[in-house]
Amino acid sequence: MRFSFWSGNAHSWDEIVEACQHAEATGWDGIWLADHFLPFMADDDGPIHEAWTMLAGLAVAVPRIRIGPLVSGNTYRNPGVLAKMATTVDHMSGGRCVLGIGSGWQENEHVAYGIEYLTAGARLDKLEESVEIMRSLLSQERTSYDGEYYKFDNAPLAPKPVQSPLPIMIGGGGEKRTLRITAKFADEWNVWGTPDVLEHKNSVLNAHCADVGRDPADIQRSAVALLFLGTSAPTEGFLAGRPAVSGSVEQAIDTIGRYQDAGVDEFIVPDFTLGPLGPRKDTMDMFINEVAPQFRD
Repeated sequence: MRFSFWSGNAHSWDEIVEACQHAEATGWDGIWLADHFLPFMADDDGPIHEAWTMLAGLAVAVPRIRIGPLVSGNTYRNPGVLAKMATTVDHMSGGRCVLGIGSGWQENEHVAYGIEYLTAGARLDKLEESVEIMRSLLSQERTSYDGEYYKFDNAPLAPKPVQSPLPIMIGGGGEKRTLRITAKFADEWNVWGTPDVLEHKNSVLNAHCADVGRDPADIQRSAVALLFLGTSAPTEGFLAGRPAVSGSVEQAIDTIGRYQDAGVDEFIVPDFTLGPLGPRKDTMDMFINEVAPQFRD
């Protein structure tokens, strides 16, 4: 398994760089950032840095491991512009970018910035068109497309990414549409969930792969859960009930083993529960030194 670190966007840039450089130096496999412009709580106007701008900086500041958004909101950018951005970050990083993409769900950002917020079904329709277009732009010399939401006329994308292909990750757990779009177009898939949720949704994704003639082994699977290493997950409040790895190192090893058995290739740890930078590094070190080695070749 791979083990990756998700840095919150609300920290100062210097703190984000220090935490991500620490992740690289101590053996983590990747760095992820959320693509949001505002906190999702309606009454919270706290600071949020823009993800792709930070990824460009991290491409230079963190020179070894994979980087990407978890995941870009499709509604925020034209797919041609996003494909160009991802390709540029891939060049800046020497071929380490993952293009994470989802339908876009955070309504308050759309309202605040005047971005059209369609129904869930329409956003998924738009996502499917966008991913098909980006797949073509990233691999073909020219792309023409006449869809309901996007129209491209003999569009080039040069230079091409360093990676061939540049991996596209789709985020989300919707079983009818999101997982089918993943089966058709994605190299990787990500979802929040417990091991039981991942086991079930992996089986749904595999069935979609069979329907569209795709080898399920071609799609890497990643999971996100909160980390409470050395303590218990909360039973009350905002974080209660969310997927979590908690308890002792031995308990964490048991839980990660269940993720592995469920077919997870990469486990992603968000920093949301890890506290200030000093304790955050300590917990990261405990996890990567005592838990992760049990699941690496």
